[in-house]
Amino acid sequence: MFARIADWSRRNMPTRETFERIRFLRPVAHRILLPELWRFNRRSVPRGVALGMLVGVLIPVAQTVFAALFALPARANVPVAALTTFITNPFTTPPIWIAAYWIGSRVWVADVVAQPPSDQRIETSFNDWLHWLLSDAAPATAIGLVVIAVIGAALGYLLAAFFWRFWIGHKWRARGRNRSIRGH
Repeated sequence: MFARIADWSRRNMPTRETFERIRFLRPVAHRILLPELWRFNRRSVPRGVALGMLVGVLIPVAQTVFAALFALPARANVPVAALTTFITNPFTTPPIWIAAYWIGSRVWVADVVAQPPSDQRIETSFNDWLHWLLSDAAPATAIGLVVIAVIGAALGYLLAAFFWRFWIGHKWRARGRNRSIRGH
C-alpha cells in the first residue's frame, strides 16, 4: 500500500519545472526555486504538511500555488506543502464543509439557531436559501473551517514529525542489521 501511495505522489508531486512554467510566479520564482525548499528533511516536511493542510482547507482555489508561496516564509518543503493540499478534493470537500458548519455552529453562538429554510414549503425560494446561507450559515462555516484547518495542521505536523522519526529509525536499524550480517 505504501508503494502505491509513493508512486502516486511521485507522479502527482509538482516539480521545480512546474513552478518555473507558471507565468505569474516568475517575479518570485528565484525564491520558490531555492534548493533548500525542495529538500526533504525533518524540519521542512512537517512544516510542509501543516502548511498544506491549512491552505487546502482554507483556500478553495489555486491551492498548490498558494502553498508554494506560503512555503517561502515558513521554510517548508514546497512539494510536500503542494501535495498535502490535495487533502481537499471533490470527495472530501463536502464532508469537510458539513463538519465545518456543525463545528462552527457549536462555537458560534448566535441569538437564533441557524436553520435552513424548510423544504416542505413549496414557496421556498432561492432567495430564502441565499439569505440563510449569507446570514446564518456563512459565519458558522467559516469559523468551523478555521478550527478544522488549525487542528488538522497541528495534527498533520505532529504525525509527519513522528513518521519521519520512525522512518529514519527504521533505516538506521536496517543499516545496523546489514552491518552485523556482513561482519559475521
